[in-house]
Amino acid sequence: MLHSQGQPPLRAVSIAATLEAEIITGTIPGGTKLDEQSLSQRFDVSRTPVREALHLLAARSLVERVPYRGVVVLEITRERIEQMFETMAEVEALCARFAAERMTLGERATLQSMHQTMQALAVAGDTGAYETANTEFHQMIYRGTHNTDMFELAEGMRIKLSAFRRNQLKSVSRMEQSNGEHDGIVTAIVDRKPAEAETALRRHLLSAAQEVLSRIG
Repeated sequence: MLHSQGQPPLRAVSIAATLEAEIITGTIPGGTKLDEQSLSQRFDVSRTPVREALHLLAARSLVERVPYRGVVVLEITRERIEQMFETMAEVEALCARFAAERMTLGERATLQSMHQTMQALAVAGDTGAYETANTEFHQMIYRGTHNTDMFELAEGMRIKLSAFRRNQLKSVSRMEQSNGEHDGIVTAIVDRKPAEAETALRRHLLSAAQEVLSRIG
């Protein structure tokens, strides 16, 4: 059951975050069945938040429901990660192009303000707050397309890749690099340069992909 605001309960989010980290690091290997009863005992909760947590993991393409087996952890391969980042890079690049053409003056100002806030977070080394702001930063660009279908497509891919994007931003050096890449994206969008915005965001996602792939060998 979701909250009235459409957000899952915090307990489910916390359980999902713990399992997500264990799946990405390989502590829970691909092919493992995630049993609701066992997880309920582990986290000392009813099955409801566990079920909600598993739903979140399925949305992030970390698990799948298999007939007669239940919820099973998916294999995380380099090829799969590359495919998802390749798709995300093209989708977000197109969002950046549209945003550079269509964002209102107020939206451009808000995007620039968010970038300045993120610069301060990067300097402070606050990776947690930066990751939260990073999600909003990219969503601002999606909304700036003024195209509902494009927003939904980009948001769907963002959710699938959220675990990997979040993990790579735990590095302070990567956070600082990410913020530097944002500078080129924001400048191009604010200056209404669609081609430059598209190129800058595509490179940004490819850079994130390289960081993620470097961690899995």
